[in-house]
Amino acid sequence: MKVLVTGANGFVGRTLCQRLRSESGFDEVVGSVRNVGGQSGNAMPDGVSVIAVPQGLTANTDWSAVLRGIDAVVHTAARVHVMNDTSADPLAEYRRVNVQGILRLARQAADAGVRRFVFVSTVKVNGETTPIGRPFGADDVPAPVDPYGISKWEAEQGLRQIAEQCGMQWVVVRPPLVYGPGVKANFAALQRAVEHGWPLPLGAVRNQRSYVALDNLVDFLVTCLRHPKAANQTFMVSDGRDLSTRDLALGLARAAGVSARLLPVPVWLLQSVAAALGRSGMAQRLCANLQIDISKAKDLLGWSAPVSVAEALRKVASGESTS
Repeated sequence: MKVLVTGANGFVGRTLCQRLRSESGFDEVVGSVRNVGGQSGNAMPDGVSVIAVPQGLTANTDWSAVLRGIDAVVHTAARVHVMNDTSADPLAEYRRVNVQGILRLARQAADAGVRRFVFVSTVKVNGETTPIGRPFGADDVPAPVDPYGISKWEAEQGLRQIAEQCGMQWVVVRPPLVYGPGVKANFAALQRAVEHGWPLPLGAVRNQRSYVALDNLVDFLVTCLRHPKAANQTFMVSDGRDLSTRDLALGLARAAGVSARLLPVPVWLLQSVAAALGRSGMAQRLCANLQIDISKAKDLLGWSAPVSVAEALRKVASGESTS
């Protein structure tokens, strides 16, 4: 099987390329990137054919040369969730890349005879929070809230329509927050704070959130490439073990061999202070519940996460290369 991985020098794409090169049955791995040169290009795994697509994901990108001979596509490239977006019209910017650009690729993939298109979407298609004990399922009615989630949902719908018209198999994967060595944004900020021994007001946060380790997500994407029953299905994927923000901080501390300094600040007070500082969104991500149900992946594909949460956090702490 010859596989194209878009966003091949990204957080997920690079590790996926590395894993595919080590797997039997994948005869050639092609990675598309914006720029071949520079640090990102040099960091690509050996044996991956890297092709530059300088224009990136646009409604006018010509993918014909990249798609020549490709059997399957795993699409990881996107305009990712941007904190404090300053765009005049954020939804239009997300749609330009995550809808128009992706559907251009999907249409050309179908025309080129690609058999399966695996699309890495997001749990944000389902929504932002869940009541405890009522996780999002793969077949729940989507209810995206922010521009990123809306754009991903629109892309999912467009992909299905194109695939069904052309006979191309599609697979949609909706992960929650993905973590691993080199993770950035809020997860990295929490990791630094814990490892530096800074006091954190998280001791009373007993929420439940789903996460997925990079190794586990990559393993699932490989399963979606191989498994015949993955065709034309939407899946949720996670580590299979939900954590409170408090427990996540404690797990990061254990992995780093340090003691976490967690202050038992009441959640209502933490949320009130955050609101006064204009950081309500951050408080929601720290305190709210966001659980997903991966029973469909288990039942239909026989999949379970191969890497434990403790081992995944140890890799984060050590910076160990994944896969």
